[in-house]
Amino acid sequence: MKYILAIGNSFSRDATAYLHDICQSMDIDVHVVNLYIGGCSLERHWSNITRNEKAYQYQENGIETDRYVSIQEILHSKPWDYIVTQQASHDSGWLDTYEPFTGLLIDYLKKEVPDTQIFMQQTWAYEIDSDHGCFIRYNNDQIHMYNRSRANYYMITDKYGIGLIPCGDVIQNIRKHPEFDVSKGGKSICRDGFHMHFLYGRYALACTWAKTLLDAPLSKCSYIPKCCDTDEVLDPVLLSIVQEELGLLGTCIS
Repeated sequence: MKYILAIGNSFSRDATAYLHDICQSMDIDVHVVNLYIGGCSLERHWSNITRNEKAYQYQENGIETDRYVSIQEILHSKPWDYIVTQQASHDSGWLDTYEPFTGLLIDYLKKEVPDTQIFMQQTWAYEIDSDHGCFIRYNNDQIHMYNRSRANYYMITDKYGIGLIPCGDVIQNIRKHPEFDVSKGGKSICRDGFHMHFLYGRYALACTWAKTLLDAPLSKCSYIPKCCDTDEVLDPVLLSIVQEELGLLGTCIS
């Protein structure tokens, strides 16, 4: 059994929604917990630690609960193999928002759970037509947001010698396919301009986590994404494009 803890927000919710089910389909036993606060930044995570705030919705193996917990409460509840955090998407392109909170958070985790591997999830850029209120900070330019955010995640994880789950790279590579290129009439990999599409986006993220953390054999993944939050019928052609891109994971993002 591998234990995965995400200290995050809605972007880690998107990433962990299918992670347990996808791993199960490959006969990999995992226990996945996401600590959720919408839009939560690294600064707020650190503030919550210092105050021992029970502010996080507890989400287990992709299922939301009515339980609210603190980081401290959960940190010693399981023998976590991996802990993953991230910057809030709207701040991801601004390096000065990462510090000193990243360093404080990593030092705290290394002290409390020294045998746990720490990763950051590279968040993704918004869709080209996103109406997110903070997109203006990036001149409403997806590539500008992607480049700024990517540089910061790679710089920060290199600085602290921790792992990076390259979700932002994977999503941007999927967007290069005409079928997912909104500027060419393709389908958005987002569902609302910034959160991931319930079927294709969440699937892509979970597979990226499984491959990066567990070296999962994605070619053996038999899980077909499904979500009660949408009535949309899965398009096997679109799913195959996502799967094709995931097959390049580890080579296309170097």
